[in-house]
Amino acid sequence: MNRHTTRQDLPRAQLLAERAFATLERFLHIEAASGIVLLIAAAVALIWANSPFAHSYHALWHLPMSLGIGSFTVAQSLHFVINDGLMTIFFLVVGMEIRREIHEGALSNLRQASLPIMAALGGVAVPALIYVALNTDPSRLQGWAVPTATDIAFAVGVLALLGRSIPGNVRVFLLALAIIDDIIAVLIIALFYSGGLDLSGFLVAAMGILVVLGFQRMGVGSAFAYVLPGAIVWIGLLMTGAHPTLAGVVLGMLTPVLPLPTRERPLDMVAHAAQKLRDHDDAKNAHHLAMPLKQLRLAQRELLPPVVRVQTALHPWVAFGIMPLFALANAGVSMAGIDLSAAGPQWVMAGVGLALVLGKPLGVVGVSWLMVRLGWCRLPPGVSWSGIVLIGLLAGVGFTMSIFIAMLAFDNETLLGAAKLGVLAGSLVAAVLGLAWGTMYRRTTKAL
Repeated sequence: MNRHTTRQDLPRAQLLAERAFATLERFLHIEAASGIVLLIAAAVALIWANSPFAHSYHALWHLPMSLGIGSFTVAQSLHFVINDGLMTIFFLVVGMEIRREIHEGALSNLRQASLPIMAALGGVAVPALIYVALNTDPSRLQGWAVPTATDIAFAVGVLALLGRSIPGNVRVFLLALAIIDDIIAVLIIALFYSGGLDLSGFLVAAMGILVVLGFQRMGVGSAFAYVLPGAIVWIGLLMTGAHPTLAGVVLGMLTPVLPLPTRERPLDMVAHAAQKLRDHDDAKNAHHLAMPLKQLRLAQRELLPPVVRVQTALHPWVAFGIMPLFALANAGVSMAGIDLSAAGPQWVMAGVGLALVLGKPLGVVGVSWLMVRLGWCRLPPGVSWSGIVLIGLLAGVGFTMSIFIAMLAFDNETLLGAAKLGVLAGSLVAAVLGLAWGTMYRRTTKAL
């Protein structure tokens, strides 16, 4: 029989490792942690790009990376790999968040979702109008969509810093608004920031989508099986001229929200597999354990719907790996390369910053007030107008998506740098104002 040990019998190194991994796991599930890591990455990039080692910063992201089979080789810069490759996984998680919310979350009920939808539309329209009012020149006008986006991780992370005294429905409202905001941002990228579209690329992407749907119909549950058809969708969108990261949203929206049908309930499969393992709990009969272990892995996989299982697996990698890496690669704006005394960069930076800090809360709060006033919508239970103001302020944290859109909007490095500075400054001010207002709101909530 197998030898069982108590916790006291375990080696000290193993106990310390278990404790360290448990602490790390708890840290990865703290919502505010990802926002803090993102902020640190942006700060490091900004300092590095303006230090005596600035050359190494820019040289790093231009390093060529190649992948080849025989004589066929594809080479791209590290910057491309991050922005067009790894960010596809970020958009995959965004797509799955949207899919879940539509199925069972704040967007599943039109009456419940109507106010966040209208608030999000206001939070997109007003910042865009503010930016356009300050940047009528055609070379700067193309950045109108930069301040329209909300960074989910950063905004929800800042809200988490305020503690549990903030009503739960405030968080749900902010999350719903940010997800709707992401849907609008994806549509904006697809419609306004894609070049002349090549229809042949859509045929390639359609082939990948058909393979994905075919695998789902066949009951293929392993996430790894979808990597190849997912790559086909990515290549197809790259060929069209649309941004290839949109493949992530498409695949995320296609991810099933219900477990795949099985001949036996997953819990029953677990019970049967566990019974077989007990019956063969003998090192001499180890070969008999292969089948029940395989059944146990299958049952474990099918206990959760694919959209939950894949999103849960990818979230730590996206929140603590891909997004900070994106910030590190793109937030390093060199002050020496931007002439802020010139009118163009000044107005781009001011337009983005003011649109995030003022336009977002004005749009969110103003449209919400109008909808409630007209009787078309009503505030969620437990959410006061002070809570709506808090949501509006935190919606001004653009960061990841705003920087992403800025890079699609501007070819001019000076204007791009000014837009990035506007995003960084505006997001920071919006976060600080949100924390200040949230602290007062929390005290008011506790007093009631």
